Amino acid sequence: MDILFASSEVTPFAKTGGLADVCGALPVDLAQLGHNVAVMMPAYRHIHESGLPIEPLQVKFDVPIGNKIVSGRLLKSSLPASSVPIFFVENNDYFDRAELYRVKGEDYKDNCERFVFFCRGVLESIRLLKLKVDVVHCHDWQTGLIPALLSIEYLHAHGYESIASLLTIHNLAYQGLFWHWDMGLTGLDWKYFNMHQMEFYGKLNLLKTGIVFADGITTVSQRYAEEIQSPDLGCGLEGTLQERRELLEGIINGIDDAAWNPLTDPHLAVRYDVASWPEGKAANKAALQLELGLPLSPQTPLIGLIGRLADQKGWDLVAEVMRKWVREVDVQWVVLGTGEPKYHQLLEDLVRDAPQKVAARLTFSEPLAHRIEAAADMFLMPSHYEPCGLNQLYSLRYGAVPVVRATGGLADTVTDATDESLARGVATGFSFVSYEASSLEYALSRAVATFHHKPDVWQQLVQTGMRQDWSWRKSAEKYLDVYQRVMQRHAEKTARLRG
Repeated sequence: MDILFASSEVTPFAKTGGLADVCGALPVDLAQLGHNVAVMMPAYRHIHESGLPIEPLQVKFDVPIGNKIVSGRLLKSSLPASSVPIFFVENNDYFDRAELYRVKGEDYKDNCERFVFFCRGVLESIRLLKLKVDVVHCHDWQTGLIPALLSIEYLHAHGYESIASLLTIHNLAYQGLFWHWDMGLTGLDWKYFNMHQMEFYGKLNLLKTGIVFADGITTVSQRYAEEIQSPDLGCGLEGTLQERRELLEGIINGIDDAAWNPLTDPHLAVRYDVASWPEGKAANKAALQLELGLPLSPQTPLIGLIGRLADQKGWDLVAEVMRKWVREVDVQWVVLGTGEPKYHQLLEDLVRDAPQKVAARLTFSEPLAHRIEAAADMFLMPSHYEPCGLNQLYSLRYGAVPVVRATGGLADTVTDATDESLARGVATGFSFVSYEASSLEYALSRAVATFHHKPDVWQQLVQTGMRQDWSWRKSAEKYLDVYQRVMQRHAEKTARLRG
């Protein structure tokens, strides 16, 4: 099978979140299963800072953007430790910028134009590179125009007739909403700017466009696929998704189990596996306490949090519980991440007032993230919503027992430690349902009590989690099944149109 990934970010070239991890790892596993895979992304300034070799190609193109013609060219590299090629769509006016999507907290005003150019560049590059493509796998709103262009402009173009499209929604909250006059930038007829296709409450919606025109739709967990069809988490697109529910399915993300392996991780003080985890985690916990200035206290539970400091990640609940627990409960908190200023201030205050209990690094560091996973006894993810989540998967791999809210991918990957699940040997963590600080506190209290008073149960939770397989291989095989279905669906659609 010949598969082309189109994504706005790919690890290790440019990253703002989990989307980049997916598009840097999944293509490699698909290639290892014997398929031909290529990747395309914008040529941001960041790609030249990756340290990987990048080759300029003698391939240039011109595409229409509104009432003008814009030129671009292609660069090439490969995904690390693989032969998977990655092509970069270059236009310095659009992509040679300090950040990917925004600056100083504000979206770039020409984001619609930038990613219309990227989408058209991807499709033109298929022809210019003479790529054989069965499926274009699109990711999030930045590529949402590709399925529409394939269905409208390219449907009868030589070499494009049999190309099917799959759209993966990584986070429905980000939709690519622009004022209605940006419809002109797409080059598509205004007749498609209607409530059933590209229009959304008077605005152009590029994610909706992809959902409507794609031959298949996936999201990054089965629970999230169900949740986004409801008013609570549908972000206004629940009706559109319900109409296309037969094409919608969830596939849980995987992790790079070469990079995230406590037995080989170069960032750890001591490496360990499921057989040696008690000694390994104890040594890494002591090393992290020393590194961050926390008291050496092996019997004090260490709670880790990594990621965006934002309400979506449950930080309104975390803030309430932390303020209380630093006064009343003997636990240590380690936080790594950046986000909303009010949570930066909260953590700075807590570190100042309770330095023996709270350590925070308001930045991001990949090596430190690995060390926190290896040191933490528990890992906290009380998200308001979570399409998939990766940190809970890293935590399971590293023996940091997850404490999560049962939503989206967190519900699909962490099994609450009930009497029944423990008896069946499937429990891996602690979860709660109601989005309230009291529910989070109760789940954390259960975890702390189990850590202190039920060491046999704690050992079972750690070992069950560490033995699970969350590698990309399983997810890659499921995507191959989806690709087959979208190819068949596209072939049937094309035959109907021709008939």
